[in-house]
Amino acid sequence: QVQLVESGGGLVQPGGSLRLSCAASGISFHYVIGWFRQAPGKEREFLAAIRWSGGSTAYAETVKGRFIISRDNAKNTVYLQMNSLKPEDTAVYYCAVRSNWALSTTQYEYDTWGQGTQVTVSS
Repeated sequence: QVQLVESGGGLVQPGGSLRLSCAASGISFHYVIGWFRQAPGKEREFLAAIRWSGGSTAYAETVKGRFIISRDNAKNTVYLQMNSLKPEDTAVYYCAVRSNWALSTTQYEYDTWGQGTQVTVSS
């Protein structure tokens, strides 16, 4: 059974950085891990995804160049490094697993979700 636990959220000033972690258990080599976020009153939004085996990645245009997704297979952890943060990045951030090798930007193609971690960008 796949389980995910996010951590690393918090309050950061505009222009600052945060690194989110997603600790995963029960992951298979052909799975994909994605990061999403949801701001109050908005739809859940895809940010980035990484293939557990091989490390291929995909990014939303809105965060490309500012956010970096990576994985540490030995620690069973996926990271989301977020740089140059803006107030509009304020949201609850979720990681999710897709039990399929193909990268996807669609939330409905992800099977298991973490509980989320709050990120607030404010001065």
